[in-house]
Amino acid sequence: MSVTARRPAAAVAAARPGGSSASGLVLAVASAVAFGTSGPFVKPLLDAGWSPAAAVAVRAGAAAIVLLVPTLFALRGRFGSLLRSWRLILAYGLVAVIGAQVFYFAAIGRLPVGVALLIEYTAPILLVLLAWARTRVSPPVLTIVGAVLSIIGLAFVINPSGVEGLDALGIVFALLAALCLAGYYLLAAAPMGDLPPVALVSSGLLVGSIGLGIIGAIGLVPFTVSFAPVPLLGSDAVPWFVPMGVVVLVATAFAYLAGLLGAGRLGSRVASFVGLIEVLFAVLLSWLMLGEVPTWLQAVGGAFIIAGVVFVKLERPTDAPEPFTPDPAGPAPAVAPTVTSAPTPTSGS
Repeated sequence: MSVTARRPAAAVAAARPGGSSASGLVLAVASAVAFGTSGPFVKPLLDAGWSPAAAVAVRAGAAAIVLLVPTLFALRGRFGSLLRSWRLILAYGLVAVIGAQVFYFAAIGRLPVGVALLIEYTAPILLVLLAWARTRVSPPVLTIVGAVLSIIGLAFVINPSGVEGLDALGIVFALLAALCLAGYYLLAAAPMGDLPPVALVSSGLLVGSIGLGIIGAIGLVPFTVSFAPVPLLGSDAVPWFVPMGVVVLVATAFAYLAGLLGAGRLGSRVASFVGLIEVLFAVLLSWLMLGEVPTWLQAVGGAFIIAGVVFVKLERPTDAPEPFTPDPAGPAPAVAPTVTSAPTPTSGS
């Protein structure tokens, strides 16, 4: 669930050529790779007795602490920007942190990691369909072709045809994670005014952690932890804080911040397609950690994914802002702009 870049205002959400687009692509890829470590390192904790809500609460809270110093440095005393952007921060905490992560972890507790990711990464298609439904303007041909190629590639990489008896509730959780992931990409491309990216990430993570702690304390969701050692990387057991540390530093603090910055330079739609690399990297990480050698079909799938991203990027950009881009200072405009593939850019998982 894989996460989340964009916030210098409307100009940042719009497509930009040159170095901005190139740096955005690098950041988006790095974010996707970092998010890809989430599932393989969290699953041992879930198997050891951690509940999804508890795992996300610790992950988000610890990452918020890690980002505290960079956040204070970026704000330089301008704490009023946090108050002015409270709607965006709250949405980020609820959707990108609580929603995307909890539903993804709940899904991988009932489904294979690859299958859960395949379902979750229908998010790019959801973005296209949502914009299509709102604007009544069909997406450009290249965007449609890129979407189809990417989804076909994901199917090849994960090879779901060999999986039988899928848990129905797990599928529901994965679909909910997909909705939240789509929301994450939209928030990642939203104008942020004078709020620094790192401040949005850290404050959103803090909101998510506190929110999960509250609903866990009152018993709305299971909230259990285990401090028993867990198997990892072929070892019999390592302390629980080793995989959690990787998740906090790599798959959360770095992944969310890089995804936020990357989506701001690329746009939510392209960022969401670049985020598909998370699935490919998760497969490769499973190969290294679990000895599962990718098949030739998965290699073909990786090529389809890359081709899909290229098709989306080839679509001629426009100066129109991203559809469904929320304004932290108020509600979204009544009429959404025409759907195009921005030059560009989410996970999050």
